[in-house]
Amino acid sequence: DVYKRQVGTRFVPPERHTPEQREAVALAAALTDELVAADAMIFAAPLYNFGVSQHLKTWVDLVLTDPRMAPGGQKPLAGRPAVLLTARGGAYGPGTPRDGWDHALGWMRRIFGDVWELDLTVVERELTLVGVDPALDQFAELASRVRADAEERARAAGRSLRACVIPLA
Repeated sequence: DVYKRQVGTRFVPPERHTPEQREAVALAAALTDELVAADAMIFAAPLYNFGVSQHLKTWVDLVLTDPRMAPGGQKPLAGRPAVLLTARGGAYGPGTPRDGWDHALGWMRRIFGDVWELDLTVVERELTLVGVDPALDQFAELASRVRADAEERARAAGRSLRACVIPLA
């Protein structure tokens, strides 16, 4: 596992790294280089089983092993604009039976907003399984409104990113 090899490099002098550890260090640096080179970022992440997808979690964990990105270290992304787009099949907002069951959004806000200090805009969409899960069919009208609202917020976030990256004439 690349992450485990990379974490282990912290406790071993670079000259004693195995080829696998050198490869893991290089991968973490390359991923971090991509982030540092970006003028703006868009992250798209659904809610999976009430939490963060393993793919996003693994990517973040690996990036965090780079000394530039570790909590309490340098802040190479501080103030850069970023949009987090997230979707949930059901409803997890305030007042719903599953309020508080979304364990992903809080974690993503902590990493992208607090740890990396990105200027983060979050666009959430719920009820994406209406029309797929018969138990949610009663929420078709609400799902339509939620979708329209999320799409408008995503367009506004996109315009905002565009203005940050491409000077408008």
